[in-house]
Amino acid sequence: MGHGGNVIAELTADHREVEELFQQIEAQPVGHPQRRDLADRLTAELVQHSVAEEMHLYPTVRKRVRSGAELADKELAEHTRIERMLKDLEDLNADDPQFNDIVAKLKLEFAAHLREEENDLFPKLAATCSPEKLDELGQLVRRAKETAPTRPHPALPRTPPANKLIAPGAGLVDRVRDLLSGRRTTG
Repeated sequence: MGHGGNVIAELTADHREVEELFQQIEAQPVGHPQRRDLADRLTAELVQHSVAEEMHLYPTVRKRVRSGAELADKELAEHTRIERMLKDLEDLNADDPQFNDIVAKLKLEFAAHLREEENDLFPKLAATCSPEKLDELGQLVRRAKETAPTRPHPALPRTPPANKLIAPGAGLVDRVRDLLSGRRTTG
């Protein structure tokens, strides 16, 4: 994460990274422990990506894009579904039969989410924001991902100002837990 460029380039690069993680999980034999490690990385990427979008992208979409509130609300509902699946996946071993089912459902949900963003939301945002504003949003999103949680927290607030206050604290706690448990969240 932290690819550079404007917000659209940044988030699109995140999408490709998550797709690659799904491919890596699928390339491992069913039940292989590496699938668990990859799922932890996938979880961290998705959670950090979602938190950054919730903090900076969706508030901008609400303000600048026609019917932006409806678009943002739809995306937030998708984030909630994805985060609940990530929470269900969190404590499963790679050899648990539910593990594969949840990963498959996550992949489908994420694929639909990125198609909507890349084909609908991003073009609408680009049409209403200056290149400078898109660059500024890219910087804000990168900064948000640096302090965002690495584990799913479906009950945390998803809209400002509460999410901007709580997410960095949850992120700090998650990073300490990751360190103490040896959980890998980066490649």
